[in-house]
Amino acid sequence: MTIKELAYSAQQHLQASTGGSFKRAHVYELLAASFGFNSHAAFGVDTVLTELRQNDRRVVPQSALIKRRCIELGFQPDTVILASSALESFLAERQIGVASISSLVSRLRVESSSQDEELEYDEDELFDPTDEAFGPILLDGLAAAASKGNALAHYALALIHAPDDEDDPDAGSSYWYSQGQQGRVLTGVEKEWAEAHEARLAQAEKYSRHLREASRLGNQDALLDLADRFDDPSFFEQSRHGVDADPAAIAAIAERMGRTSDAKHWLTLAAERGDTDAMLQLIEEHDQGDLQRCWTWVYLSQLVGTDLTRDAHYAINEDGSDYDDDVGGPAYVAGRDGVDLEPLAPAQDAAARLAAQKLFDQIE
Repeated sequence: MTIKELAYSAQQHLQASTGGSFKRAHVYELLAASFGFNSHAAFGVDTVLTELRQNDRRVVPQSALIKRRCIELGFQPDTVILASSALESFLAERQIGVASISSLVSRLRVESSSQDEELEYDEDELFDPTDEAFGPILLDGLAAAASKGNALAHYALALIHAPDDEDDPDAGSSYWYSQGQQGRVLTGVEKEWAEAHEARLAQAEKYSRHLREASRLGNQDALLDLADRFDDPSFFEQSRHGVDADPAAIAAIAERMGRTSDAKHWLTLAAERGDTDAMLQLIEEHDQGDLQRCWTWVYLSQLVGTDLTRDAHYAINEDGSDYDDDVGGPAYVAGRDGVDLEPLAPAQDAAARLAAQKLFDQIE
């Protein structure tokens, strides 16, 4: 069911229950009022309708706001009471609720970056996106918002259609898909392979299209994903970045793209936040020509609890997993040697220690 179909059904239900006439625009206004919004325009900024599922939190329609909106739209008092009751029962029967686009995006981003972890969600949240079956009303609402230039809606649709990293890129059969496109009649498993390949292509097209449009509209997370997935440099070519992401991960993307100065910039941000791996990488790959800067990272590492000048070796199994003494078997050495730097002159050493302390104070 689309949102238009839902609105039409609500319109018919209201008219049958009240004996009055309701314009479709009025129905949209009353649906928005049901969930606490003063207008449909305000509703559409960051909210979409959705079909509630078993574990989704139910929201009681706001009867007082429905009645007030009815009065503002010019309905008579007796119609107002009937309309409020009718709309509440309609929404309850159809199990219609709302989802915040920004919350949906946040959840989808966590889910996509933590596929191997058991995710827990706040029971007070309205929408839990771990269920892969996104309802047609939700998708239709996101598409409608996206068509009006809502960057976050485009990004939500991109995340919904994002290919799973574990998916087989050769799912289905490009050969049988090509044969079908050329007019060959396919049956049985050949048809299944062709359809599977077609579905994968359609999903990839939707992902790319919505991600690029969200990026064009300025969504920072989409721009970063565009760099990660397609090596698009737009994210790094901006003068400002308003993205909530691990700077070390951004540095890795920049490094993979051959953007050395950007990699150093983001590694520095990570190091200044206490990331000792970033400090080590800066010492070994970027700041090796600045001895005082390298010692600043060493002193900062000590302040956050890791001394980079000390060896850090440990035993692992052949497959790279941690070695277990109780299990036994061949052990292999992993880890790193301690950083070995030339000593600084007293004045430079004092300056490096002071700089490290200032950075540490900012972390705390």
